[in-house]
Amino acid sequence: MHNVERVAIVGALEEEISHIASELNDVTHKNFASLDVSQGQLFSVNQRKIDVVATVGGMGLVNAAATVQYLIDTYNPQAVIFSGIAGNLNKNLHTNDVVLGQTLKYLDTDMRLIGQWKPFTSEFHSDDYLLQVANQVLNKMGITHISGTIASGGYFVDTPSKVAEVIEKTHADAVEMEGAAVLHVAARNDVPALIVRAMSDNADTEYETFHTFDISEYADTAAKITVNIIRNL
Repeated sequence: MHNVERVAIVGALEEEISHIASELNDVTHKNFASLDVSQGQLFSVNQRKIDVVATVGGMGLVNAAATVQYLIDTYNPQAVIFSGIAGNLNKNLHTNDVVLGQTLKYLDTDMRLIGQWKPFTSEFHSDDYLLQVANQVLNKMGITHISGTIASGGYFVDTPSKVAEVIEKTHADAVEMEGAAVLHVAARNDVPALIVRAMSDNADTEYETFHTFDISEYADTAAKITVNIIRNL
């Protein structure tokens, strides 16, 4: 998978994508399927041009799945990267640390049924090469990180009881609402994918507070990492 020429980037929120879009050269915009897709180029560390498409897909599993399928059908990327924030479940990690999604698990889906269809699995995994590049980039940036397990569900986790339930079900290091669907759809299409999550809180912020929470610092962390990953592909 070396010498990647085209990458698709997805985020759930505007703050997660705006920094990435601002880094692109020769940007054009296309509005379709409720998406504003920014298309441009980044230059790799060895000055190779990499085409990039980036868009805000919205929060939730269905929005993420629909967005990834649209980008794959329309732009034929060689890799898909989800860049964003997540709730931390790992006591050894802190705010603005990063979890790379080595394993993604659905929080509220019976995979005995869903797993009867391609890719015929009960959990999903980021691509080994993309994880390798991401780990190298994070080491160089001096950012505390792990390649861990992330749980993706259809509800907002914001109380101690919900946190305990997620940990018991999945043994996850972080929780969010899109990652498993991103890897699921990418795997159905045989496209390598990677989940990058900066920890914004400890999954203990009530939605009413989180809704007005300034996540830009954490979203920018994930975005800077993602840009550096692409430049090192």
